[in-house]
Amino acid sequence: MQSELRKKLLDAFTNAGEAFLSGQYLAELIGCSRTAVWKHIEELRKEGFELEAVRNKGYRIIKTPESITADEIRLGLTTNIIGSNIYYEESVESTQKIAHHLSSENVPEGTVIIAEEQRSGKGRMNRTWYSPKYTGIWMSLILRPNIPLNNAPQLTLLTAVAIVQAIEEETGLQTEIKWPNDILLNGKKVTGILTELQAEADRIHSIIIGIGINVNQKMDDFPSELQDKASSLSIEKGEDISRSGLIRCIFKNFERLYLLYLEQGFFPIKLLWEGYAISLGKNLKARTLTNVIEGKALGITDEGVLKLEDETGFVHHIYSADIEV
Repeated sequence: MQSELRKKLLDAFTNAGEAFLSGQYLAELIGCSRTAVWKHIEELRKEGFELEAVRNKGYRIIKTPESITADEIRLGLTTNIIGSNIYYEESVESTQKIAHHLSSENVPEGTVIIAEEQRSGKGRMNRTWYSPKYTGIWMSLILRPNIPLNNAPQLTLLTAVAIVQAIEEETGLQTEIKWPNDILLNGKKVTGILTELQAEADRIHSIIIGIGINVNQKMDDFPSELQDKASSLSIEKGEDISRSGLIRCIFKNFERLYLLYLEQGFFPIKLLWEGYAISLGKNLKARTLTNVIEGKALGITDEGVLKLEDETGFVHHIYSADIEV
């Protein structure tokens, strides 16, 4: 109940822009006493929000904290599904672990788990994902689409498109997608995506999408072994980026693409993905669990599987591999 009242309060400030809102108006709008409104205002101040209070006019937010708390993300959020339910933690082992637990408790679709730090973040193939405090975006999203089990990998590609579009919209930086789940900027990795399922043989219970974005790290923040492979949006742009603003933009783009996907299928997403892909038409080396395949990337199938044509003309379908361009 408390979080719902807070959400209504932040929605009111979002819709008001720079206008003042009286305590009485807010109390009537969110269904509580003026004293309760004042308590919520004080809680926002403790989180780092700066609010101006003027007698006979009311309150307005004049500055927000550079944090990624649920309240900071909700202020200005325009989505109906994605981010409608946000769990925020200062430090966790892994947002994916929390998402799996919450998903089994039937939290609503669009629930997001976000943390300032992951102590044991994981990427594909159980690799460590470096997630230092207050620098990046480390979050997991719970979806419950009514789609065939073998279509689940399509959501990884949809997520990549949403993130690429959001990064460009928020920062002006143009990133590229490397199949299946990496986003590169100037040849260095800035984002990884991990998609996991909770499913039976014939039915998806949930798809949990883990997203890690290097936003405001400096080069010294990366271990030496990663400095020639990884970067951050801040390093490449030369200035710090608002993490909460980028999160809201990702949610907005993801929801738009997700609704399009549910209505029209994967084809429009596939066209967008191919437009951002770094690998199409290039010679690649795909390292699978069993062998190494070299060839020209022809594109992806309607299921999101990479098509690689070797020197004999045979087209391999690559379901999972490390790719070298």
